[in-house]
Amino acid sequence: MASILIVEDEKDVSDVVAKYLKVESHDVKTAGNIEEMYDQLERGCFDLIILDLLLPDGDAMDEIPTIRMMCPKTFIIVLTALREDRNKILGLEMGADDYVTKPFNPRELSARVRAVLRRKNTFLERELIHKDMKLIVHERILMIGDEVVQLSSREFEILLLMFENPKKVFTRLEILDAVWQGEERSERIVDVYMSMLRKKLGKERLVTVHGVGYKLA
Repeated sequence: MASILIVEDEKDVSDVVAKYLKVESHDVKTAGNIEEMYDQLERGCFDLIILDLLLPDGDAMDEIPTIRMMCPKTFIIVLTALREDRNKILGLEMGADDYVTKPFNPRELSARVRAVLRRKNTFLERELIHKDMKLIVHERILMIGDEVVQLSSREFEILLLMFENPKKVFTRLEILDAVWQGEERSERIVDVYMSMLRKKLGKERLVTVHGVGYKLA
């Protein structure tokens, strides 16, 4: 069982999603706007937030970095009616872990929730070190020197894969298979995440091996 907050202003959508998740024995709370979301978060963090982006009191995408600061262990699945790839990618870059485009089948969303929570349960208490970087597995954060780098779950999983195999050059397909585990995604999404990671780590720490793939420096 997980604690889940649904942030959605359309009550019929929120009710349907809550019903499906409660059937799977999750503890579900709801919020209809950004203000209500923060009221809930001030009482305590959740395992997962399902976050609609277009809310009555603002664009929730702008709130994702704040949520990450308040609740670094919380996963975020974005609900968006915006179909353009750039909007989806921006949501991921801001720190979301996954996205579902409206209209959606509640069963699909339930499957995404299970996948995210399954990843959460694999984060054992351990630390991995590579040169000046330390990956704190159970906190899902990266330390570069004394600086804390917040990671989305996909970013974390990519780095975990590389930290566990620091000398290996990974192809896009290998990363896709290991991190997305059969989900329908093109290899292009790997390049998107690598670009985001290089901004956080610095280009000198995560390098492209032309014609092959990516590796830690």
